[in-house]
This record gives sequence, structure tokens and C-alpha cells, in this order.
Amino acid sequence: MTRVLVCVKRVPDSSGEVVLTDDGQAVDGRYAGFTISDHENCAVELGIRLADATGGSVTVLTVGPAEAVDQLRAALALGAGAAVHVQADPARLGPDDVAHEIAAVVRDHRAAGAAYDLVLLGNDASDSGDFQVPVRLGYRLGLPIVTGASTAEVTGDRVIAEADGPEGRETYSVPLPAVVSVLEGGVEPRYPTMRGRMAARKIEVETRQPTREPVGPSRVRLLLPPPAPATAEVLGEGPEAAPAVVDLFERLGVGR
Repeated sequence: MTRVLVCVKRVPDSSGEVVLTDDGQAVDGRYAGFTISDHENCAVELGIRLADATGGSVTVLTVGPAEAVDQLRAALALGAGAAVHVQADPARLGPDDVAHEIAAVVRDHRAAGAAYDLVLLGNDASDSGDFQVPVRLGYRLGLPIVTGASTAEVTGDRVIAEADGPEGRETYSVPLPAVVSVLEGGVEPRYPTMRGRMAARKIEVETRQPTREPVGPSRVRLLLPPPAPATAEVLGEGPEAAPAVVDLFERLGVGR
């Protein structure tokens, strides 16, 4: 019976054009909308599968603004049974602050008799690119950690996680409780059902406040890569362009 905690973050939807805030500290999501990253979608899916396989349970957690409850509800609609929301201004948070607040929740729930066997996180944040939270969390809790895992299963009192390494596929076996960060691609996230959405609305979300004054991010600023160069060849105008089009098709092998 595995109790799983899955940590998610409200991030701008990056499926469209990426725009930075004026100070260059974050991705601006005002016009793109918000979601959770693909890594975390896979972490939620993996957590639900592990809990279902062992008769366990899944709790989702986020550290972020009041609006992040939407992301918690989305995860609840997929099959998680409980949610925790640490309400905080994301602009004031650095990786150490997030790891600190997650660790505080884990410790408080353990003290209340609801210890977690496994904590799952996305491998990195899709808006800021921080890879630090999982490692900092494992260090704070004194737990073994596997990073970059694509799949995982619980066998007895151990978690077996697989990840892609420089020499190929790597398998890690670590004792529970443990922390695992998840990369997308190992599992296919499910879609919420209407029944799941309705049930998610009825689940009470545990709301908490930060347990300390945040240290803040240490990044200088984010930078967007330069746009890829694009070239265009004008073949002509009107009917006069037809021979050039035919010549282009022949060079491309179209119609052969």
C-alpha cells in the first residue's frame, strides 16, 4: 500500500510563443494560459499507477499562487485523492524555498500519522529550468533520490526506477521512502473524465501558508534563444511562375 505525494507547479503554457516578463525573471503566461509541465503530467500518471497497483493513495501538492488550485483540481480529476496548496508568491520563491515548503508538508503529515512512501516531482520546471528542487528535497528529508526517471515500480519496500544514462538504460533500486524526479516519455498521461472532474470539485484542498520568509531566486535573468534563420525563394508571380514551380517539383522528386 504505497502512499505517493506528487508535486506540481503552475507554469505558463509553452505550446505557443514564449514571452518573458519585463524583468526577465520568468515566462509571461498572461496571454498563453497556465498548466503543469509535461514532466509533471507524467509524474501524476506514474503516481496514480503506482498507487493503483499497490492499493495506495495519491496526494498532489503545489507551492504557488491562489490560482494554482486549478492545477490541483486538474490532477484530482485524473485520480488523485487529496491535495495540498502552499499559497505563496512564485516571484519570491527560489528552488530552496520550494524544497523547504514541500519538506515541511512531508514532515507534518508524517507526524500526523500519514507518512509518504514516495515523493514524485517533475525533473525540472518548464518555466524557469530549475533542476534543483528534487535534489534539495531529498537532501532536506535525508532520503535517497533518483533523478530523470522515466518509469518506476514499487516492489516490497523498494522502488525500482529506470532512466536513460550516458551508456544507455540504467536501473536504480532504492529503499522506501524515496524521492524520484520524472522525465516525460516513459508513461502516457491520461485525460480526465467528466465524472473525475465532478468528483474533483468536491475534494477539500488543504491550504497552508509558507513556514519561513523566502530566500528568493538567485537567477540573474532568463534569455530566449535567437530565432532560427528562415529563408524564402520567390519563384515568380502569376502564370509566369509556373515553369519555376514545375522545375522545383522535379528537383524535389514530387510526382515520381
